[in-house]
Amino acid sequence: MNAIRSVSEFHRLLSLPEPRHPLVSVINLAESIFLEDDVWKGFVNSFYCVALKREAKGKIRYGQQHYDYDKGVLSFTAPNQVQYLDLNSVECGSGYLLIFHPDFLLAHPLAASINRYTFFSYAVSEALHLSAEEEDDLLAILNKIDKECLHIDKYTQEIILAQIELLLHYSNRFYERQFITRKNHNHQLLTKFERLVDEYFQSVETSQPQLLTVQRIAEKMSLSPNYLSDLLRMHTGQSTQQHIHQRLIEKAKEKLSTTNLSVSEIAYGLGFEHAQSFSTLFKKKTSLSPLEFRQAFTA
Repeated sequence: MNAIRSVSEFHRLLSLPEPRHPLVSVINLAESIFLEDDVWKGFVNSFYCVALKREAKGKIRYGQQHYDYDKGVLSFTAPNQVQYLDLNSVECGSGYLLIFHPDFLLAHPLAASINRYTFFSYAVSEALHLSAEEEDDLLAILNKIDKECLHIDKYTQEIILAQIELLLHYSNRFYERQFITRKNHNHQLLTKFERLVDEYFQSVETSQPQLLTVQRIAEKMSLSPNYLSDLLRMHTGQSTQQHIHQRLIEKAKEKLSTTNLSVSEIAYGLGFEHAQSFSTLFKKKTSLSPLEFRQAFTA
């Protein structure tokens, strides 16, 4: 697998001059020409990328998904994710790429908090669509970052990172707006989520189940775990993990109160590999051990 390790190397692969700053750059797609290089057939970047696209076209595979540059305006990729680019289908069009190396975040609070911005790992079908006004807000930020790259001094990092944080805050707002305005589609996703959970609990009655996990149910929905959790949290106030735990505890309470199955049998029947893991979760959620709950229920 090829690795694009530096901002400078990425500039070279886009036929661009050396970047103004070694760790951060704002790239104008209209000025970029992808070199015919085998690196695009399978590569990982060592930096974050925020793409604000206007008329870009083409296909890129990101992780296990296919990014469609014909759709969506704002998209995000994180370092060390496998990507594949089809040069035959790429048209850069107009737009901008903000790229910044993780080293640029060192000694700054954003280094620890950037993982909270879960859209860096969203399924690509959920690229962010912007209004003209929203797009203008982000373009203004990118322009400030680009100008600041001309002034490399002791203030540069703080000023640029403040702008990157502002861009990420705006993106959070825009994603929440997109969640809210796509009510019909989101309602279908929530309905599908509940149906898949129901099907899981129906299956545990007839087969030896695997533990229901966020990753497993997200894969069935063709969504990233982070996107599914953010969607559920936006509409219900609970993450996917919280929903799953709630349903597991409800089912466990039913078994404890209506059957003579042992705690281990109930745990294994719900997909837990170890009964102790089940007991720990149950007590965390109810303040009672499974046996305490059964005794209290039957007292």
